[in-house]
Amino acid sequence: MERLEKTTLNVLQPTELRNEGSLTSTLKTLLVFTALMITLPIGLYFSSKSFLFEGALGMSSRDSYFYAAIVAVVAVHVVLALFLYVAWNEGSRQWWEGKQD
Repeated sequence: MERLEKTTLNVLQPTELRNEGSLTSTLKTLLVFTALMITLPIGLYFSSKSFLFEGALGMSSRDSYFYAAIVAVVAVHVVLALFLYVAWNEGSRQWWEGKQD
């Protein structure tokens, strides 16, 4: 009964209003991953260089630059992989929701 009411309400709404929720969800996802793409690699670079490689492991400044850059590149790849995973699942979820209408 409740599902029938939701379906009826979705049919009565214009398509612009139905797509507004998915647009805001997509924009929020994009903004979150943009912020992660900027802050996470830079933060990991400087923190791993100072605390991990120079502080805990006692490496020279020249070596710590190299290894900290590797950490930052790996962080970029992790953020990109997470973004692809979330975008893929969000697209399939919206497809299934649209398919049930």
